[in-house]
Amino acid sequence: MCGIAGVRRFDGAPVSRELLAEMGRRLHHRGPDDQGIWIDGSVGFAHTRLAIIDVAGSAQPMAGSGGNTHIAYNGEVLNYRELREELEYPFTTRGDTEVLLAVYEKHGPPGVGALRGQFAYAIHDSRSDETHLFRDRLGILPLYYYRTESFLAFASEIKALLPVIDSPEVDTASLHDFLAHRSVPAPYTFVEGVRKVPQGHHLTARADGTVRIEAFWKLPAAGETLTVTPERAVDLLDDALMDSVRDALVADVPVGAYLSGGVDSSLICALVARQRNGEGLHTFSAAFGDERVDETEWARVAAKIVGSDHHETIVSPADFEENWARLSWNRDSPLSEPADVAIYRLAELARDHVKVVLSGEGSDELFGGYPKYRYARTTCYAGALPGGPLRALEGRLSPRQARLSVALRALSEPSYAERMRGWFAPFTARERTRLLGGPPERTVLEPYLDGRGDPLRRMLYADVHTWLADNLLERGDRMSMAASLELRPPFLDHRVAELAFRLPSTFKVRGGTTKWLVKEVARRHLPDELVDRPKVGFKVPLDAWFRGHLREMAFDLLTGPSSFVGGICDVGEVRRLLEGHIAGLRDEQPRIWTLLSLEVWHREFQRQIGSLS
Repeated sequence: MCGIAGVRRFDGAPVSRELLAEMGRRLHHRGPDDQGIWIDGSVGFAHTRLAIIDVAGSAQPMAGSGGNTHIAYNGEVLNYRELREELEYPFTTRGDTEVLLAVYEKHGPPGVGALRGQFAYAIHDSRSDETHLFRDRLGILPLYYYRTESFLAFASEIKALLPVIDSPEVDTASLHDFLAHRSVPAPYTFVEGVRKVPQGHHLTARADGTVRIEAFWKLPAAGETLTVTPERAVDLLDDALMDSVRDALVADVPVGAYLSGGVDSSLICALVARQRNGEGLHTFSAAFGDERVDETEWARVAAKIVGSDHHETIVSPADFEENWARLSWNRDSPLSEPADVAIYRLAELARDHVKVVLSGEGSDELFGGYPKYRYARTTCYAGALPGGPLRALEGRLSPRQARLSVALRALSEPSYAERMRGWFAPFTARERTRLLGGPPERTVLEPYLDGRGDPLRRMLYADVHTWLADNLLERGDRMSMAASLELRPPFLDHRVAELAFRLPSTFKVRGGTTKWLVKEVARRHLPDELVDRPKVGFKVPLDAWFRGHLREMAFDLLTGPSSFVGGICDVGEVRRLLEGHIAGLRDEQPRIWTLLSLEVWHREFQRQIGSLS
């Protein structure tokens, strides 16, 4: 992974080297191995490099063979060797960056369709005087931009764009989005005027100030379902994952893997072990000192099966206090999940041994792994049920019935969009209105609920475009890059994603079993006891921590006189949440965490703005 940034001016003014240097400085953690700047009048790129392929060469920004094209590139094109063999080009390096330039020079912007991997890159073509931005199909890597009448600026992270903004402000509509989604769905962000290039999209900026954004890839349509037997579907996924893992191991530096002991990470590690024919593999897991969510023993079992050199770290409440503000700076937004901090600590551990790590991210959203997917049809049609009784029943549940509480909260919502949000939303629409008292959030989810396909497919489709892209992948990128570690998720090879959306939904949730297809593939490589054990997930025991070690911090930050949350929310409602949780009346930790994250991020945002003056 690397960091990229740049400015394309429309008014003919020259790009400032000092500005590009400052933008690059803010991305140093993404690329501590090398830094570079290229300027040609009104266009300029900055690059910070984490050297993974062609370590000694491939410095960036890089020029094409004729000097007419220049690139700043973040990511890995995992089929670059195959592409290189197909191209007649005077290569001077051994890496994938120059292959990208060669593909562009031969095919133009449509050449992006030949790439496999994860990428976000900018190319300036002096012949057409156009600047192109590309973001990979699933949105594994980030790409942001800020546009005015005079210029367009872009960067891998929002913090690198702040120096080009005269007076950075919070996008107030995003407060509603965050309380509804735990993140801000594309194309919006927490900073007014800063936008995300959506997953699988291409942006073109011309000299006259025209900016066009269009998709270069989409998931298969609902009518493209394959007619295959379940056994054949297992074969197809097994082969696709084997190919994806083989590609994901392409590197000139050591590659390791996260290993929680769950099905997804264990399967990836088993496939790595098969690819490497018994060669050494470093694996990494985290624990929290709480036996209710401790998967350490299962991770050790899986490590023994795959023959890895396994490493563990313990995450404590002190890690949250020490890292929360700094990681909010890394993420450029509130930490959406308690696991953000744990994943950073895991990345720190991994970086001591390897430079690239594989993860099982994306399996749940492609193949139906969450418990909510069992209720896809109910979620679709529950609007016919009276919401009042469901809400009343939810109010009588004990804190130990958290999963049932989430289900009742979601199914009691009147609209399909709100029911879809409700499965992951910290606050319902009614609660958001009570807290913020403002207008409703933007309709960021609704475009993905267009009614095509069966209810499960519709739910998965929405989650891939929002929950996965804007929450989980954003988290994975920022927390790994905070430790200067490259993260690769083999499940999110676009060939695997296309296969997932071409296979019938009945192969994903089958007989009440979630992620059935992945589990059947896993049985070929792992023992049944590991495949069939209950899903735990990467949970942090915040319910207990908010009643203990983190209690005073929560009250001080959320109800103190300088609290941002206290200024925009009803403080009485906030106190009710805190006191109800501490008394054990309700499990309010998801909502307390959400508000605390918003508070910590805003304080960090204000500190950054102050540093600009």
